Amino acid sequence: MQGIRIAGIYAQYLLTHHPNGKIGILYQNDDYGKDYVKGLKDGLAGKMQIVAERPYEVTDPTVDSQMVSLKASGADIFYDVTTPKFAAQAIKKAAEVEWKPVHLLNFVYSSVGGVLKPAGLDHSKGLLTTLFLKDPTAPTWKNDPAYKDWAAFMEKYYPEGDRARGEAVVGYLEAQTLVQVLRQCGDDLTRENIMAQAANLKNLQLGMLLPGITINTSPTKFAPITQMQMARFDGESWELFGPVFSGEAGGT
Repeated sequence: MQGIRIAGIYAQYLLTHHPNGKIGILYQNDDYGKDYVKGLKDGLAGKMQIVAERPYEVTDPTVDSQMVSLKASGADIFYDVTTPKFAAQAIKKAAEVEWKPVHLLNFVYSSVGGVLKPAGLDHSKGLLTTLFLKDPTAPTWKNDPAYKDWAAFMEKYYPEGDRARGEAVVGYLEAQTLVQVLRQCGDDLTRENIMAQAANLKNLQLGMLLPGITINTSPTKFAPITQMQMARFDGESWELFGPVFSGEAGGT
């Protein structure tokens, strides 16, 4: 369900900025990939043309053939729902075949260190994604107190870690969220209460989340983050632009 909500943000962006575009989709042929495809289609509500959908299996050696097929489809928007290995391959292959669509890279695998550097930073320039966390490679945050706290944490507990990888920020945020859940539990650390408190997070603000983005859960909504901001890769880091979008139906 998280994928469905977040994909709706991409749909909002496309409907606003590229309403006449033709969309080609590359997706992993499992629940992860299908959720993001469904979310995009639900958000578009038939208002834009999807000209090609090409799945791949996790056992496939490459996605080269899918990329050639997507280019041939005439798509000028590329919705890229992949995992790191295949995301890097897709970026490289697009450059190789000189296909230059509006390239939306799923935020889950938009790590500069984990995906864009292996793909080639020159090939990655201009990519679009959505972010909910502060990109650790962005100069914008170098003097930010929360970034400095994260960097000190990394230095103390994971000095060998690659600070260009967004996964290190995600893990840090997940740990802070767990701390909040345990605080809310008080002395009652039963499984029942831990689960109840995990489903009762209200406007939790964490330093490495982007401004305006908070964590919220309820007994009927387990996805902790449904807000994102669009970002464009400038060749070195992700540059934020536009408003914070909500993945909830109809909201920004």
